[in-house]
Amino acid sequence: MNPIVTVQDAVTAFADFMEPTNAELDAIEQEMPVILADVDLLDAQIITLDRTPTEVDERRIRRARRRALAARVALVNRTGGASLPGGAA
Repeated sequence: MNPIVTVQDAVTAFADFMEPTNAELDAIEQEMPVILADVDLLDAQIITLDRTPTEVDERRIRRARRRALAARVALVNRTGGASLPGGAA
């Protein structure tokens, strides 16, 4: 009888180079308000999938859209200025 041996690399195929770098983690952290606002918008839209939206549902979706847009604008304003070399406008 031959013993069954697992290949360690196949079982744990995650090497150090496959982990996110610190720069990637920082980028995710900067984008987190946008991600959370988009999740809130999706939640508001999912609630109305199986029924006719009420006035409260429509207001919830409008507010979620405004929050998502505001989060995107804030992200662009934060990262837009940082990408300009020498502080030029």
